[in-house]
Amino acid sequence: MKAIRRFTVRTVLPEPIAALGALATNLRWSWHQPTRKLFESLDSGLWEESRHDPVGFLGSISREKLADLAEDADVVERVAAAGEDLRRYLENPRWYQTLGEGAPRCIAYFSPEFGITEVLPQYSGGLGILAGDHLKAASDLGVPLVGVGLLYQSGYFKQALSRDAWQQETYPVLDPDALPLTLLREEDGTPAVVTLPLPNGRKLHAYIWRADVGRVPLLLLDSNVPANDDGARAITDRLYGGGGDHRLQQELLLGMGGVKAIRIYERLAGCPAPEVFHTNEGHAGFLGIERIQELMATEEPLSWDEALVAGRASTVFTTHTPVAAGIDRFDAAQIRYFFDAGLAPSVPTAKILELGRESYEGGDPSVFNMAVMGLRLAQRANGVAKLHGEVSRAMFAGLWPGFDHSEVPISSVTNGVHVPTWIDSSITDLAEELAPGAAVGGRWDVVFNVSDEEIWAVRRQLRARLVEDVRRRLRASWKKRGAADAELAWTDSVLDPDVLTIGFARRVPTYKRLTLMLRDPARLKRLLLDPEHPIQIVIAGKSHPADDAGKKMIQDLVRFTDDPEVRHRIAFLPNYDIAMARTLFPGCDVWLNNPLRPLEACGTSGMKAAINGSLNLSVLDGWWDEMYDGSNGWAIPTAGDKASPQERDDVEAAALYELIEDHVAPRFYGASSKAEGAESAGAAGPSAAGTNGVPTHWVSMIKHTLSHLGPAVSADRMLGDYVRELYTPAAVSGRSARADDFRQARELAAWTKHVRTNWSQVHVEHIESGGLSEVPQIGDRLHVNAYLNLGVLNPTDVLVEIGYGRVDESDELTETHIVELEAVQTLGNGRYLYGGTVTIERSGPFGYTVRVMPRHEALASKAELGLVVNAG
Repeated sequence: MKAIRRFTVRTVLPEPIAALGALATNLRWSWHQPTRKLFESLDSGLWEESRHDPVGFLGSISREKLADLAEDADVVERVAAAGEDLRRYLENPRWYQTLGEGAPRCIAYFSPEFGITEVLPQYSGGLGILAGDHLKAASDLGVPLVGVGLLYQSGYFKQALSRDAWQQETYPVLDPDALPLTLLREEDGTPAVVTLPLPNGRKLHAYIWRADVGRVPLLLLDSNVPANDDGARAITDRLYGGGGDHRLQQELLLGMGGVKAIRIYERLAGCPAPEVFHTNEGHAGFLGIERIQELMATEEPLSWDEALVAGRASTVFTTHTPVAAGIDRFDAAQIRYFFDAGLAPSVPTAKILELGRESYEGGDPSVFNMAVMGLRLAQRANGVAKLHGEVSRAMFAGLWPGFDHSEVPISSVTNGVHVPTWIDSSITDLAEELAPGAAVGGRWDVVFNVSDEEIWAVRRQLRARLVEDVRRRLRASWKKRGAADAELAWTDSVLDPDVLTIGFARRVPTYKRLTLMLRDPARLKRLLLDPEHPIQIVIAGKSHPADDAGKKMIQDLVRFTDDPEVRHRIAFLPNYDIAMARTLFPGCDVWLNNPLRPLEACGTSGMKAAINGSLNLSVLDGWWDEMYDGSNGWAIPTAGDKASPQERDDVEAAALYELIEDHVAPRFYGASSKAEGAESAGAAGPSAAGTNGVPTHWVSMIKHTLSHLGPAVSADRMLGDYVRELYTPAAVSGRSARADDFRQARELAAWTKHVRTNWSQVHVEHIESGGLSEVPQIGDRLHVNAYLNLGVLNPTDVLVEIGYGRVDESDELTETHIVELEAVQTLGNGRYLYGGTVTIERSGPFGYTVRVMPRHEALASKAELGLVVNAG
């Protein structure tokens, strides 16, 4: 018989061990080893059966077993101690509480996905994992963050392979009552509900589920509620599900519904209103429209311009994609259709459409670009690595015409990883002080106090554990592909715990080049089967269900791994997730990354490997471009810009093979070069290494990697950067904008309108210079006079600068220096004389120019308004 309805019954815990409930529902257990070990100690068999899910684990324990545990004095004492430890963690001051009153009282962090634990499968890849690590680090540091996302009924898909190696997707339905979630309820016990109007008189209702990520509440909106029609119930059916209207409705619910959820949570929890709103990628951009709607619908409403200024002041926007194809773009008519239904009744739809319009050279004015809207709704924006910041400034330069790419107001905060989640306990056990970063006072340099032999032994232990996991997963994968047990004896000897192990795991869009390693299959085979310096490779990754090109890459790779000649040396593992990653990252000696440069925004998988002592082998893209130092791994050379795609892949694949064959593998086996490695005695494995079988040069690279990259790639460092560089300035700007009944916001809006209306009158009439020798030389002082016509604007409204430096053959300034010019004389009729002096400090071709920009104390950047007059 088949059930017509299902639900989950929660366990009632005896009072002496009632703290297990709080320990299970607070997701700190996902990164707190003592809590996980406590659950395991209660029943190790059930703990394995529950797949390390405390809620499922408690639901599997019989009443009799619970009663026995409640009478065990040792268990009761350990549970009480763990409960008290959690209470202290949640309540005691941490790093953030030392910052004083200037820091934001609350920050709202919006993201379409959150990767916190495999038990809560609400993530697809790097964006979600980053968001989960952001929340975890905020909890450890005491940052008062509130996360906002969607609760997808099926999460992301589970991946399997067909017999012919084609990716297959399934979408198991999740039961929220079986997850570590709590339904947000009104004081009368009824579920709290967010409601949005839809076209044709329909309504979209959503429940709000709360997940506790340590100290951080995460609010997840769920449209699968009885009050919705079938179409509305399906809006949160799956992560990035559907397209067109379906995706747009997900993003409307995330952004606009998310702000409404925040307001309900403020009221019910009595917590402070967020002073900063952080939009993690463009998917959540509509939160800015909801905030403007709030300001325009009060008893003393702000105008559109005033509300826009006030909302922007306290908004941070993070872009994660370096490719236009990765940005959500909707037809402008779609946007009008939904907003004409009354989503933001106080906000003119035409103004909303302008926010997302690609009204710049090369743009398409008929589409609505979510990233463009995100940038226009945020006073502060950032990329997720230094190189990605450069790429983003070039990518969105059309929004700030007349400015050099370097001046586009998009900064960067390099991503980090939550060390307690991703570091293996075997690594932290090497030294007491080798701990997870600033949150607990960890020191990474103590790794130099650990002997080479200890480190090498731990690395082999982690490699051996990965080998066992690969064998188990590979066997299960082949059985799903239709193989019989009798065909699978070979899986028991897949991989070798004494062979150099390379890992590659990530999403599989084409630009990440999963199959670059297959460019020369014969050469890859030789590397895998080398009699002295063999390698083995473990690969995992999912392709988007609609990406047939990505699926074909997986198929091509798996067909290579199926070859009986090499299948003991290379394996593809389906259904890559957090659980797999916990073994994969620590178990690999080298982490491979070979995207098309510069299309990798950050690429945090290599960071997770590095904190476990793995060395990176990567194209200089994303985070590796700024943190590679020659001693923490290897950089794969890239082809020149003029190379064709075919030539580029040929060149970079050849470089990859050469690095592995001549540098990486010999060093792992105890030689500094292939030639030296050939002279080593014995067979492959650590026995071929140097003193005591330990490859000392390799281990020295491990120590260097841990000591230098450990603190640099930590999400603690990342959160500190966000707090100092973005959150606190945004909170200060937001407070100023709101003060005295939004006085500054009203003034800035009026001033901005005045400047924009009259900017066409501003021009540089002519420039005079003097002070140079007959033959200019180093040390000369160049005096510049600029005669400007500001029209109706005043000198206090503008910033006048001289830019000077080297010039190239096309008279473009390079190595540019900037000096502000001062108003020295009023000439009448809107005309002013500005002057200033610069010192020539370098020889060679020299040039200068003068420009004028708007200036106001409430602007976060001189390029913010996108207005500039350059001397012609």
